[in-house]
Amino acid sequence: MPITQELLRDVGSRDPSLGLRAVAALRRLLEQLEALHVESARGLGWSWQEIAGELGVTKQTVHRKHGPRTRS
Repeated sequence: MPITQELLRDVGSRDPSLGLRAVAALRRLLEQLEALHVESARGLGWSWQEIAGELGVTKQTVHRKHGPRTRS
């Protein structure tokens, strides 16, 4: 989901329904972006430890989350 003007407006809304839907959409977008960049890093030979360091999590956390879907 691309970031649209509507999403940017809704994330700052005082209406909880609009705000929460915008937060959920942003969460999905962030998950997709993280997966894309983890796969890219693995394709370039990065270790799970290097990726984890950049994400600010443990090696085990990033491997558990992304290991099954990466090619490397």
